[in-house]
Amino acid sequence: MVVVHAHPTVTGTILRVRGPLELKCQLGSTDVLQIQKVISGTFEALRSQVKSEACVLSVCDSPVIIWPNKGVRATPEEITPDTLCEDLNQWIQTDEQESFGKKSGKKKSKKSSAVSVINLHLMMEVTNSGSRPAPILSRTVQKSHFLATTLPIDCVVCTSSDSTIKDACEHLMEALTHQLCEMEKVTLQHMNGTTLLVPEAFHFLLPEPKGLMTVIYPAGVPDSQLVTQRKELHQQYELPVDKSYFRRANAYHFPGEPYRDGYLRNPHLALTHPILDDGKVYLVQGIYSYHHYMQDRMDDNGWGCAYRSLQTICSWFQQQGYVEHPVPTHKEIQQALVDVGDKQSSFVGSRQWIGSIEVQAVLNQLLSVTSKIMFVSQGSELASKGRELANHFLTEGTPVMIGGGVLAHTILGVSWSETSGQIRFLILDPHYTGAEDLQVITDKGWCGWKGPDFWDQTAYYNLCLPQRPKVI
Repeated sequence: MVVVHAHPTVTGTILRVRGPLELKCQLGSTDVLQIQKVISGTFEALRSQVKSEACVLSVCDSPVIIWPNKGVRATPEEITPDTLCEDLNQWIQTDEQESFGKKSGKKKSKKSSAVSVINLHLMMEVTNSGSRPAPILSRTVQKSHFLATTLPIDCVVCTSSDSTIKDACEHLMEALTHQLCEMEKVTLQHMNGTTLLVPEAFHFLLPEPKGLMTVIYPAGVPDSQLVTQRKELHQQYELPVDKSYFRRANAYHFPGEPYRDGYLRNPHLALTHPILDDGKVYLVQGIYSYHHYMQDRMDDNGWGCAYRSLQTICSWFQQQGYVEHPVPTHKEIQQALVDVGDKQSSFVGSRQWIGSIEVQAVLNQLLSVTSKIMFVSQGSELASKGRELANHFLTEGTPVMIGGGVLAHTILGVSWSETSGQIRFLILDPHYTGAEDLQVITDKGWCGWKGPDFWDQTAYYNLCLPQRPKVI
């Protein structure tokens, strides 16, 4: 396991190179040292291959091909070693284009603050130009063991707005060579006889100014068995020891990369913060999925809002890497309440509501997560709970489920002024029944900032405040 440094700038471009490299070893001995020597020799050959003129980088969804070790030669011919990296975006084909091989006309705005990602595919030329001698075939009969696996290369390099393709290729070749060195270390460290665990690269975005880093983990080894390595990383980079940064679920999600499950992540990031006199904003920390009515082919309209709020909370713990348990279904939630003795067996499969106390019980039963309950005798009192909620989001950072009357919501943050007492609540509404359309969800207020009058002023409310596990 190792860390590779990269620092994305506010207006920079991330170059991400992925591709398979075949690791093939013929072992003539079962001696451990001899096997390790052969594997190391094979990795050295792969490093030489990456540094050779046969190495090719293909810009995904474009006609651009770059030979980084041939003087940074590229096609089309308009692209030179001095071309800016961000100008490669002009060649990347968009969905609207019908003709391949033409510039898209898409140029990054000088005022844009978004980090763009250019994906490249790592390839190797298998033929050379010129005359070739006739092949000679020979046959040797001997006993040997053959090891073969595919190394999933995944390198990132962060460039600035004035970085050229030549600069980027130099950094990429260094990063690829370094990643192969670290993959070799992980492979040898976790080798068992002639069984190899495939080394995999994971990228993590750490708090500023540390930036984007890459860690190599062996496939098949769970996070629970990598605690020692994570502790070393926390010490090395002076990170707090009560928060997870290097679990696989913490891996950086690159801009533009779709989530496979179809759920929206963090829709609140599209919102503008309210402005209060001397106010500060306290938000959920990390990533969650938006769960709401009518998802998962489940018609829970009118009764499942608390279930959906609970699912959003569970998704937070899953995507921060604290638990591996999948987000529970309605039936699994109901069964958990039966298992703890809170409900009768007839509750499973019903359309009965649940509240904050049941949410607390399910989190403890399924995820071993403890929660605090805040009781509010009437909705008008919620306006005075700014300090408690601000402290929760500052220290725990988890979504909060609030139930009152027949409705449940998820609180994702507060904007609160300690001097004036003014407060706004960031609400994620599970009663939404539409498609996963971010603009509709934010424009219509299904995820939005609400004032104290949003709550029923005379109804009582219970808030479930999940506590973040103090582990790495």
